[in-house]
Amino acid sequence: METNQPVIELNGLTRRYGTVEAVNGLSLTVRRGRCYGFFGRNGAGKTTSIKCLLNLLQPTAGSVRVFGLDPRKAEVAVKSRLSYVPDAVAFYPWMTVSQTLEFFASFRSHWNRDLESDLLERFQLDPSHKAVELSRGQKTQLALIAAVCPEPDLLVLDEPTSGLDPIVRREFIQTVIGAYHANDPEQRTIFISTHLIAEFEGLIDEFTIIEQGRELLTLQTDRAKERFRKIRATFATAPARLDLSGALSVRQDGRDYEILADGNSEQLLERLRAAQPQSLRSESLSLEELFVASKALAGRKV
Repeated sequence: METNQPVIELNGLTRRYGTVEAVNGLSLTVRRGRCYGFFGRNGAGKTTSIKCLLNLLQPTAGSVRVFGLDPRKAEVAVKSRLSYVPDAVAFYPWMTVSQTLEFFASFRSHWNRDLESDLLERFQLDPSHKAVELSRGQKTQLALIAAVCPEPDLLVLDEPTSGLDPIVRREFIQTVIGAYHANDPEQRTIFISTHLIAEFEGLIDEFTIIEQGRELLTLQTDRAKERFRKIRATFATAPARLDLSGALSVRQDGRDYEILADGNSEQLLERLRAAQPQSLRSESLSLEELFVASKALAGRKV
C-alpha cells in the first residue's frame, strides 16, 4: 500500500433491505495510523456498513475500498491484513482458551506469542478454561486478544466494550489499543464502531457520526473541540431580552443558561458579556456531549 493510500474508503455506500435503507450514501476516508471513531445510536447503520466493508454484505450502491482494494475481488488479500471483532462473539465450545487462540493463530502468518501471554495475564484468563465457560465479557476479551496478536495493519472493532463491566471499560480498551499500537503506531489503523463514546475520549483522532444510515458529521477531534463549545452563563436576574441567535441549542433554567455553539462561540460570548452575567465560562464539548448534541446538526450544513 502506498504511503498516502487511505486504509478505508467508502464512497456513496448504500445498503437496502427491501424498502429499508440501512445505509444511505455514506462516504468516509480513514488514513493510515489513525484511530477512527464511527459513532451512532443502535440501529444507525454502523454494523451494516462494517459488514459491507468486510464483504460480509454486498452494497446496494456505492464503492468500498480497503488498502486500495475492492474486498469483493481481493477478499483474501484484504482480510489477511486486518482483524475484526464483531459486536457478538462466539467460539467453538469444546475448545479451551489456549486451543481457541491456537486455532486463530493457524490462519495467520504472524502471531505475537509474548503479547498473547501478556494479555492473558492482564485479563486473568485461564488458558485451560473452555470457551463455553467464559462470561460474555471474558469472551470479548478473548476475541480482542485473538484480534491484536497477529498485529494486523487494520483493527476493526464493532462495539468492542459490549458486555464489559463499565468500571473496567476504559482501562480495558486502552490496554488493547496500547498493545496493538505499541510497536508501529504510524502503520497501524483502528476503526472503532460504538455508541458508548466516553471510554474512547482521548484515543480518537477523527470520527464520523451517522444517523439513520446517513452522515451527520465528520471531523478531526482537535478541530471538533475548537469548533463546538459549551457556554455557561449565570445572571443576577434572568435577562428580559437575550440575543442567542445562531446557537446550536439553548437551555435555560431560571437565571442559568447553557448554550452550545457551532463555530460562533466568540460572538455569543460577546453578546452574553453585554448582558453583564455574574459568571460566564466556555469549554470544549467532549466527544460524548457532541454525539448527544449531534441531532441538532441534522438538516444543517456541517
